[in-house]
Amino acid sequence: MDRDLKKGRGRCAVFLDRDGTLNVDRQYVRTPDDVELVRGAADGARMLEEEGFTLVVVSNQSGIARGYFTEAQAQAVDDRVAELLASSGAHIERSYRCPHLPGAPLALYATACDCRKPLPGMILQAARELNLDLACSWAIGDRARDVAAGIAAGCKAVAVAPSPPRDEPEDFSAAMPEYIARDLRDAARYVIAHATCP
Repeated sequence: MDRDLKKGRGRCAVFLDRDGTLNVDRQYVRTPDDVELVRGAADGARMLEEEGFTLVVVSNQSGIARGYFTEAQAQAVDDRVAELLASSGAHIERSYRCPHLPGAPLALYATACDCRKPLPGMILQAARELNLDLACSWAIGDRARDVAAGIAAGCKAVAVAPSPPRDEPEDFSAAMPEYIARDLRDAARYVIAHATCP
C-alpha cells in the first residue's frame, strides 16, 4: 500500500530534529562514524511511518558555518542516519539543514536567514516541495527551538528528552510543546494517539 494512504493520513508529516533526537548528540557530529541512533529512535520513526506520516528531518548545522565540517560531510552524516533508520523499517523522505550562523567565521554562511530554527523556514520549504499539510503535521525535537519552529509553521510539537542528557533543562516558556516525551518512541505514541489527519 502507498505510504501516503495508510491510515488515511494523506500528506501529514512529522518534522524530526536530528542531533539529540534521532542520533546521539556529540556536540558536532562530523562523520558517519560518529552516528549512533538514540535508543527508541528507530522504533518511534517506524511507528510514525506505519501510521502514514511522511518523515522529514530538519536540522540546524552551524558547524558548517563554524568551519568544523563541510556541507558534503553533513550530507554524509544525514545519509548515515537515514540508512540506519531504513534498516529498521523507517524511511526519511528528505533531510533539510540550515548551515547559517550570523557572525560565524565562514563569510559564505555568516548570514541571517529564515531557515535557522526557531524560525520555520525549513519546515515551510519542505511543505511546499513535498506538498505537506502543516495543519495536521507535527514537529519533534529535543530543544525549545525545535518546538518553536514547528509551532511557528502551524504544526503541533512534542519535545523529547535529549540524548545525552544536558545539565540545563530546556526553557519552553516561549513555545510550549503538547507533550514532553522520554524518547522518540514515547513521542510517536503520543502523536499517533492525538493525530487529527484527514
